[in-house]
Amino acid sequence: MNIAVFGLGVSSSWGNGHATQWRSLARALARHGARLTFFERDQPFYASHRDATSFAGIDLVLYDDWLAIEPAARATVDAAEAAIVTSFCPDGPQAAELVREASRLPVYYDLDTPVTLASLDAGTPAPYLPRGGLAGFEVVLSFTGGPALEALARRLGAVDVRPLFGCVDTDAYAAQPEARREEVALTYLGTYAADRQRALASLFLEAARRLPERAFVIGGAQYPPDFPWTRNVHFVRHVEPTRHPSFYGAAPLTLNVTRASMARLGHCPSARLFEAAACEAAVVSDVWPGLERFFRPGEEILLARTVEDVLAAIALGPEQLGRIGKRARERVLAEHSAERRARELLSALEAARVRQAGARAS
Repeated sequence: MNIAVFGLGVSSSWGNGHATQWRSLARALARHGARLTFFERDQPFYASHRDATSFAGIDLVLYDDWLAIEPAARATVDAAEAAIVTSFCPDGPQAAELVREASRLPVYYDLDTPVTLASLDAGTPAPYLPRGGLAGFEVVLSFTGGPALEALARRLGAVDVRPLFGCVDTDAYAAQPEARREEVALTYLGTYAADRQRALASLFLEAARRLPERAFVIGGAQYPPDFPWTRNVHFVRHVEPTRHPSFYGAAPLTLNVTRASMARLGHCPSARLFEAAACEAAVVSDVWPGLERFFRPGEEILLARTVEDVLAAIALGPEQLGRIGKRARERVLAEHSAERRARELLSALEAARVRQAGARAS
């Protein structure tokens, strides 16, 4: 199966969670005989932080101008069994128009549903949204589940709406005990976001302040110069995906902090959550609706509403945290792997094809 994809980007993971999702999915899809042709506008801030341009299961097309690439994109869509447009695609409205017009199976994948719905609430629909909303797509996939699915149908005209949550390549993400640094109490991996800062300050920075003899490590991109670093909080600038397992391996516990819009809506796990669990790092997470759908609190994940909860988690020690991390990886292998998501995607496409055939027959 050939699938055309028009998305934000796959060549750089610099502040771009879409990239790791597509890389993981494509590798798993390739094992099922599917291949993606991914159209990515060559944007300067990604070009200067490009990880690679060759990925398993992906033919990458970098382009500078939509009008120039449109004939090649149309030919690819015509030849493909399905075509997908994603949220935050720089040429989203134009790509959606092409896909709805020319694809045998037009699909929309909203990897940013909380942002999409918040933009509608504010009366300023996100610029990546297709003209006319999501009507005309045979399938609409969402990184967010729960009530968001009904909202996409009611507010944007989506017909067949299904969740396609984040995932992790469980071959690439595994425990690295040799990376352990005994002095490190807690890690946090994530791009800087202003709407995460309050939770990060109360759950991570305050824990570091109370345990000055222990080390705390933050990894990620786009942290501002005025970030309140302290002597025992260390920074690793932009941890590339290949280095994620060793980053998580540095400590027995890692923190997950959810962006405010995602936390309010709930049912929207970050791929980082699955990555850390796949590396057998015990995760202590902020609390949001639907979290128990993905991991069992107290057994596969720890929850933190206050810094005292984080300190209690650290105090459990490596052995108990190790048991939690192992159970979390078992859950990921069973329900949150890229292989599982690839099968879910292929199942959604097959259901749409059957529906199309039924509609033609009637």
